[in-house]
Amino acid sequence: MANTKRELFLKRRLRVRNKLRAMANGRARLSVHRSNKNISVQLIDDARGVTLAAASTLEKDLGLVGKNTVEAAAKIGAAIAERAKKAGVEECYFDRGGFLFHGKIKALADAAREGGLKF
Repeated sequence: MANTKRELFLKRRLRVRNKLRAMANGRARLSVHRSNKNISVQLIDDARGVTLAAASTLEKDLGLVGKNTVEAAAKIGAAIAERAKKAGVEECYFDRGGFLFHGKIKALADAAREGGLKF
């Protein structure tokens, strides 16, 4: 009966994704991935299967390579909001994956909202 952390993560991820798919209505999806060393986010149009915009701490021009802190997540959130506006996206759904909505994920979401994205 005991599930591993990975199995619980994958179950949470599928649950979140299926709820988003049920109420998508053609909106883009803001997908977040957090590793131990970096954090990345993509704005995805699932209807066409295309990434509209992306931002990551791996990008050298943002100056956050190898940083996975709350401050870095906030900067990534602001960057994705700016890039989404350039791509013409104002509304999206926030796909946190299997990650819990606190700390770095919450900081990224708050910064994206302050940058003008609505979700």
